[in-house]
Amino acid sequence: MTEEPDTRRVITLALVDDHPVVRDGLRGMFSSAPGFEVLGEAADGVAAVELVRRVDPDVVLMDLRMPGGGGVAAIAELTRLGARSRVLVLTTYDTESDTLPAIEAGATGYLLKDAPREELFTAVRAAADGRTVLSPAVASRLITRVRTPAAPGGEALSTREREVLALVAKGTSNREIAAELFISEATVKTHLTHVFAKLGAKDRAAAVALGYERGILG
Repeated sequence: MTEEPDTRRVITLALVDDHPVVRDGLRGMFSSAPGFEVLGEAADGVAAVELVRRVDPDVVLMDLRMPGGGGVAAIAELTRLGARSRVLVLTTYDTESDTLPAIEAGATGYLLKDAPREELFTAVRAAADGRTVLSPAVASRLITRVRTPAAPGGEALSTREREVLALVAKGTSNREIAAELFISEATVKTHLTHVFAKLGAKDRAAAVALGYERGILG
């Protein structure tokens, strides 16, 4: 019996990472797997935008923190230009301050670099089809963000701001909060300023009361 040919379309890729070893590893991985073709590489966000405009890949594997131009700015610029390429973030960072800006800028998905090989292949295929792909850790953070009641102005507290508010609710001083979270007292004061502004509170007591009222503090 004649074997049916593989009619699955080839997904074209662009690799963006400031580490040559990472790019080499990704290129080798995808070049050895059927159904993928790597069209080019870039070492920073600025070069990534030019590369995508030149080769028009189906999917861009984008790192976030790169000297010479970060991934979020590149994603935002590709979105502004109306590029058809889907951007799948592939990074070691899963903090809210990294995740949310990338997704808000237009990323189709967000994976961590410790993702298994097959998971990465599946994610690239899903991204090429326009489906959202999120690592479990990132999905959990986004769900937490969505479920956190927003202040009257519509801006939710960040993860760190919720941590600071929770410690304030326990009667912890700024100095103790700084020691607990391994940050400076000045940073604690900055977080509290943001918390007060977002909640519309005038002082610590009011912020705690509003935190409980809106479900932020349990």
